[in-house]
Amino acid sequence: MLRRSAVTAGFALALALVATPALAHAGPDDAFTPGKAGPGDASTALYTDAKAMAAKAPAPAPGLVDALARDLGINADQARTRLVNEAAAAKVEPVLAARLGEKFGGAWVTGPTAEFVVATSDSAQISAILTTGAQAKLVRHSLATLDAAKAGLDAKAEGSPKSIASWYVDVQDNSVVVLARDTAEAQAFVDASGVDASLVRVERTAEQPQPLYDVRGGDAYYMGGRCSVGFSVTKAGSQGGFVTAGHCGDVGTATQGHNRVAQGTFRGSSFPGNDYAWVEVNSQWTPTGVVNAYNSGILPVRGSTQRAVGSSICRAGSTTGYHCGTIGQHNTSVTYPEGTISGVTRTSVCAEPGDSGGSYISGDQAQGVTSGGSGNCTSGGTTYHQPVNEILSAYGLTLATGGGTEPPPPTGCTGYTRTLSGSATTSGQNLYSASFTAASGTHRLCLDGPNGTDFDLYLQKQSGSSWVNVASGTGSGPDESFTYNGTSGTYRVRIHAYSGTGAFTVGLTTP
Repeated sequence: MLRRSAVTAGFALALALVATPALAHAGPDDAFTPGKAGPGDASTALYTDAKAMAAKAPAPAPGLVDALARDLGINADQARTRLVNEAAAAKVEPVLAARLGEKFGGAWVTGPTAEFVVATSDSAQISAILTTGAQAKLVRHSLATLDAAKAGLDAKAEGSPKSIASWYVDVQDNSVVVLARDTAEAQAFVDASGVDASLVRVERTAEQPQPLYDVRGGDAYYMGGRCSVGFSVTKAGSQGGFVTAGHCGDVGTATQGHNRVAQGTFRGSSFPGNDYAWVEVNSQWTPTGVVNAYNSGILPVRGSTQRAVGSSICRAGSTTGYHCGTIGQHNTSVTYPEGTISGVTRTSVCAEPGDSGGSYISGDQAQGVTSGGSGNCTSGGTTYHQPVNEILSAYGLTLATGGGTEPPPPTGCTGYTRTLSGSATTSGQNLYSASFTAASGTHRLCLDGPNGTDFDLYLQKQSGSSWVNVASGTGSGPDESFTYNGTSGTYRVRIHAYSGTGAFTVGLTTP
């Protein structure tokens, strides 16, 4: 995640560098000491330095570069440069916004390679902006002025005409823009709001926004009762939807999503004999090739190859979340009060009411949808799933596949040769370990931060009288981890309390 934490500084463009503690070898339970941003954290040429750091990041995935080139009409080299510049701009913008204060006019990137532009309402600040390596633009209104105007419209939002699609601050145009299908209605709304009309530009649009939601395996849906989504599917000439259990609804049954928003309609259903169905969703919902594994993260679905008897298998459902077991038998017939279901797979995974229809997955391969069973997730039980490939074949559906996100890194850094500790007392604070020498090889670092915060982890290497960030973990939570393959030298660990305060520990293994 690209954020501002790699560069921290005060307003003054000429930074005073704060001396760091004396260099010493970091042993077990060494404490961190607080400090202001020093060499390697910020300099006058903020944007130039940030680009140099961003250029050291791992190369972007080829698929990302290809997609940017295709959709933005640029070549691959421009796409790679753009990613570097965008990352640097994201780091630097909040710093310059703080420095310029009420004179800040906003910032943006422009052109094929995303050149960084910073605006100000004070001509005296132009040279200072240029010194950072960014482009500068003099504007009439500060961002604070435009934000206040937008807030004035926000205050009247409840009475806004339905023909207005949106309004926003356009920093490049230095105005507040109102998009509407009926510009006369929009202008009347602006005039009645009490906002300075000279700050607002009304534009005609054909947009008719509506909320959009993802269809994910394991999520709840409602149709009078509650069941669970099996797997997202696509179908030619259709919005697509998901497969689920047939006993959850008849053809024509309407569904609501996990958020109780109108979702779709059962287009096919078979029960008993089989226990499968498919729901076609409306345009507010997008089928995605993932399964919500609850506390275990969002898992990718990459195919539907049936696993052998004895293989591990896991199930996601809206009542009990994510549970695992093994495959007992394929091609089983099971008798319910409503009749016999044939061709299902018997497993040792537990389930409870409301989990019906939910996803069975082995690794990244879809296996089936929850039919029924006995027992529960307290004492254990036996369950049956309808194989997904049979459902796809019956209705001419295609399984939606895609990527997921890995579960969050585990808390509590264990298995490291050193443990360091510290405490951030203010949000935005930087803390540093004592320096240590290391040979060439792999460094392993892990940060266990306080729950509910956003802490970042950096490895810095001494270069002359300065410290340079050589590796970092800057996710959106309290915990970070990474490895770095470096040359011999003097290093230290930097912690940045991006948001929140509290005690933390760091696990460190050096070559």
